[in-house]
Amino acid sequence: MRPDHAAAQRLVGKIQPPPVRVATIRRTLRAQCVAAAGWFTRQMEKRRSRLALLEMSDEQLKDIGLSRDQAHAEFRRRL
Repeated sequence: MRPDHAAAQRLVGKIQPPPVRVATIRRTLRAQCVAAAGWFTRQMEKRRSRLALLEMSDEQLKDIGLSRDQAHAEFRRRL
């Protein structure tokens, strides 16, 4: 091995990647779980609201300015 390669090999052995901080990973994972739970909660609330529209009478729908067809269209929308 050439002398300059031997020196490079010694340096490579001493260089280590920065340590992974477990606390940072845990905080990130926790934040992602909280965000996912929030998204799931919002989706369930939308679903409950849309189901409630279907259960309303025609007069109740008229009071909030919707027709039966509009209520069905809202229910069929993607979450």
